[in-house]
Amino acid sequence: MEQRQRPGYAGTGPGEFTPDGCAVDLYRRLPVRDEPQIIAAAAPPPATLLELGCGTGRVTKGLAEIGYEVTAVDESAAMLGFVTGAYTVQSPIEDLSLDRVFDVVFLSSFLVHAPDITVRRRMLQACRRHVEPAGTVIIQREGAGWHTRIPRQNPIADGYSRVTASTDVGDGVREVHVEYDFPDAHWTQTFRTRPLTVPQFETALHEAGLFVERYLTPDGTWVAASPIN
Repeated sequence: MEQRQRPGYAGTGPGEFTPDGCAVDLYRRLPVRDEPQIIAAAAPPPATLLELGCGTGRVTKGLAEIGYEVTAVDESAAMLGFVTGAYTVQSPIEDLSLDRVFDVVFLSSFLVHAPDITVRRRMLQACRRHVEPAGTVIIQREGAGWHTRIPRQNPIADGYSRVTASTDVGDGVREVHVEYDFPDAHWTQTFRTRPLTVPQFETALHEAGLFVERYLTPDGTWVAASPIN
């Protein structure tokens, strides 16, 4: 069964898809990498953590295992059905309004690069309103060369992912095509993203009431931000 996909987004391959072209069965296969360790180095457990855009819980389980109390949010019920180790909430990130705040808020999967500026602004506002006054917002962003080092290939478990194209579609937005190959299955995903320079990224955070505390990795992909109080 396929959900209706948004304009500019598409996915092909076996199984169910989310509106932004993500294949649920594919995301179940993706392994956790060093995300929990990067987050823990910036804001150590035990702590309450809000994960925005959790998917099938690829990172969620690892965060719970190292001592975070995780609330995991995704707009896809199909994705959330595979999440373990966390309290789950089905909601678009930009609409989220929980009656609590968290020590750590994690905006994952390059979602800060939403092509719609209003959606990006509302996502960052959701981060701000759900973080403790002395808390930390961890954001994953595109690093330098993300749209110019094309094509590129990365191993994933017994398969690989390959970014084959990043095309300018106007108004600062790019359309990206990714292929995933495994011995028994093949998926593709096409999605849209708005690249942000470092000044643009920091300005967007500031407009939402956040400031960059520090960049956590040399490539600038992982960022710790704090609320402006």
